[in-house]
Formats: sequence, structure tokens, C-alpha cells
Amino acid sequence: MDHDGLSVLEAIREPGVASQAALIEDGRVTSFGELAAQVECVASSLAAQGLGPGCRAALRTTCDVGTVVTILALIELGVALVPIHPRLTDAEVRVITEDARPDLQIQPFIRSDNLPKSGVFSRTTSTPSTPLAILYTSGTTGRPKGAVLSRGAFVASATASAKNLGWTPDDRWLACMPLAHVGGLSIVTRCIEARRPIVLEPRFDPDAVLRAIRRERVTLLSVVPTMLRALFDADRDGTLATLRLVLVGGAGAPPALLEEAAARRVLALTTYGLTEACSQVTCQPLRAPGTTEPGSGKALPGVDVRTVLENGTLAAPGDVGRIQVRGPMLMSGYLAGPGEPLRTSLTVDGFFDTGDLGALDEQGRLFVHARRTDLVVTGGENVYPAEVEQALEALPGVTRAVVFGVPDERWGQIVAAGLALDAPDPARAAALVAEASARLAPHKRPRLVAAVESLPLTASGKLDRARAIRELSPRLSPVPRRP
Repeated sequence: MDHDGLSVLEAIREPGVASQAALIEDGRVTSFGELAAQVECVASSLAAQGLGPGCRAALRTTCDVGTVVTILALIELGVALVPIHPRLTDAEVRVITEDARPDLQIQPFIRSDNLPKSGVFSRTTSTPSTPLAILYTSGTTGRPKGAVLSRGAFVASATASAKNLGWTPDDRWLACMPLAHVGGLSIVTRCIEARRPIVLEPRFDPDAVLRAIRRERVTLLSVVPTMLRALFDADRDGTLATLRLVLVGGAGAPPALLEEAAARRVLALTTYGLTEACSQVTCQPLRAPGTTEPGSGKALPGVDVRTVLENGTLAAPGDVGRIQVRGPMLMSGYLAGPGEPLRTSLTVDGFFDTGDLGALDEQGRLFVHARRTDLVVTGGENVYPAEVEQALEALPGVTRAVVFGVPDERWGQIVAAGLALDAPDPARAAALVAEASARLAPHKRPRLVAAVESLPLTASGKLDRARAIRELSPRLSPVPRRP
């Protein structure tokens, strides 16, 4: 038997759980008892197809009841989920399946009121080290890597989140993120473990999300900054202020966006996380709505976060270094070749180097500056794109900014910027850059700029930096020098 909280067949043995709401989609409620019956049916069917402990199954995921039922059936069987985002091309899917080598590619369960029994499956005892999912990193800077995440890692992540945010009896978490990504999948595991309802929206549509929040009395929401911006634009009656909290992760949130959240009395808590750690590793603590706090919060309970200089020594408070994390929610490792052990990349004392650059202040709050691959070095000076992007995004008319380095014979690199403007115009873009430059040190000032209507995003709603750089580079023009 499994006692980590992720088995719905075990959950319904607890007093009162079977009748509680588990999933809500388009106004239709599925109780934990009904969910368990559906999961048992799907698990039996998959077992009859040869799936069992140690197997892998590729599943094209959407954010609906059928996908959640199928994921939970795989958990019951001890089968590792290999989620496939529905927006991936056939070529992108092949990259994942050729690397993960799933035993079976399956389709989500289709909900039915008449559940045929398709056999019986033998329940197995999973351990904390049993792989629950193999999630692929976004791949915006290279070939995606499969991170193997165990049951124990997801449970540890859920426990850490609960200790930071707590649960109330009325909590309902709305999932509108792709379940192929760690943020969406973590909502499922957290809510199942806590016996709380998940409100499912198959795709992110601001008006639909706001209607669901009102109709289903949602209290918790997870979004990336671009999603929160779209929700603010659509929220004309204060719906978002009825939420207990909004978690904002996946990318650096512009300060102006967080200030707007405070003005709207929306408690927006910024987080920092990564696929390799089952989502969050830091998060801001609960506080009163209408207030803001800098940074991405402190390390969650059970998580260690540190910043390290290039020589391996710990960075002093306020100094930028490589962000490293340690805790039970870390992945087991990356997939390697057939028959080869997982590839791990931990330090001798068990820390994972995230590849990101940031600083911890005296209070232990994390400030994320850039990914190491994004760092611009011009004339020997380090420029962190996030800092310049925030300065640009604070200007009127700039909806999003991306900053990157362009090779330069004299300086090594010079700073370039792409601006998404409500009315794209090269001259206006240059004027805006000049305005922001007045608040930036000389080496941080963009020397080249391009104006566009919008910047490309990944399937998870994050800025697709690699694609943006490819598309913007041919369109860059010089910014006139300040007199």
C-alpha cells in the first residue's frame, strides 16, 4: 500500500473523503469516490496493455479531467509519466520519445458515466524513489533533457508548499497551466495529497478563468507574469481580489505588475522554481493584500538555497553568484542512454547548480538576476538582462522587453534590446531606450534596439529568449548616442 497521500484508492478509505469534491471542470463536479472508480478502471485497462512498475508511458496532456484521471492511474501502477505538451510538433515529440523510450504511448481517459471494468490490476507498493514523471526542460537554449522526478520528490515539494502557504477548509486551486509542465503537474499532486479540489480550465483564456473563479469560489491560482497581465486587463469587477493568493512564477515579474496587484488588493506571491526541483524552491510568505515585497521569497521549509562565486566560495549577502539548491524535492537525475544510470550533477555536499545567477540578502530573500547563459559581458563588466529589462518595462507603452548580448569586436559584447510596444515604431523604441538609459550605468545601456508588437513565448507562457534573439537580431538598429 502507498501511504504518501498520492493514491486516490487509499484516499477514499479516509472518513468523509469519498464524498468530497476532487475535480471540477465546466461546472461538473467529480467526487473523490467517483475519481477513484475512474482511476481504477483506467489502471486496469493500462495494466491489461502491459503497463506496470518500472514502465514508462507517454501521454499527450491537456488540463482536463481525463488527463488527471490517466495521470493518477499511472501513479497507482507505479508507471513513470512522460507528458507530451499538445502544442509540440511531431519533430519535437520525437525528440522526447526517442530519449525517454516509453513502453507505450497512451491517450487520456474519456469521461463516461458508465465505466466498464476492463480487468483487475495488481496493486504494488511504490517507494519514495519510484519515478513518478520524466519532465523535459524547456529547451530554449539547447536539446531538452529529461529530469526524472520521484514520488518522494513531489510529496516533499507539496509538504514544503503547505508549510509555507497552509491550507484552509475552503481552498480550491484552479489549474490553467499545461499539465506537461512541472507547475501544472504540481497543482495536481499538491491537491490530491491535501484532499482539496482542483478546478480545471483546459486552456488559458482570461475571461474563462475569471468566470471559473467566480462560479467555483476558487481561492488559489498559479500563473506566470504574462498570464497575470492578461487577467488584470480582463478583470473589471475585482474578481481576482477574491482569491486567497496568486502564485507568480516561471519568469521575473515586472515590479509594475506587482505594484498593480497590490493596488488591486490581490495577494501576488512571487516564487522561484525549476523543473529539476518539482517546481518551487523559494516563495514569498503570506502577507496582507495591498502590500509588496522585493525578491522571490525565502527558501521553503526543508530546502537549502545558497549562492556561490566562480571560485566555489559562498557569495556574501547582496553579491551575485550561482544559485544552488538542496532538498528532498530534487530530481533523481537526468535520463542517460539505454542501460546507463541517471546523470546527476550534484556538488559533493548535495547541492544542484541551477545555472541561474542571483543574490541572497541579509534576510535570506532570493533575487534572481539572470540565467548564466543569458549573462552579457561587455568590456569586462557583467550585465544582468533582468535588471535592464525591468528598467525598460517600467516605461509607458512597453509591454515586454528582452535584453541580450551581440558580439562586438571592441567590447566583446554590446547590449541589445527588443521591445514589445503597443504601437511598434523604431524611432519610438530608440527614444524609450534613451529614457531608460538615464537610469542605467553606461555599460548597461542598450546600444541596439528593435521594436515589435509582441515577443515569442514558450508553451508554458515564458519568454522564449532563444527564439526572440533569433528573430530580433536582423532587425536591430543603433540607438542614437546621448549628448
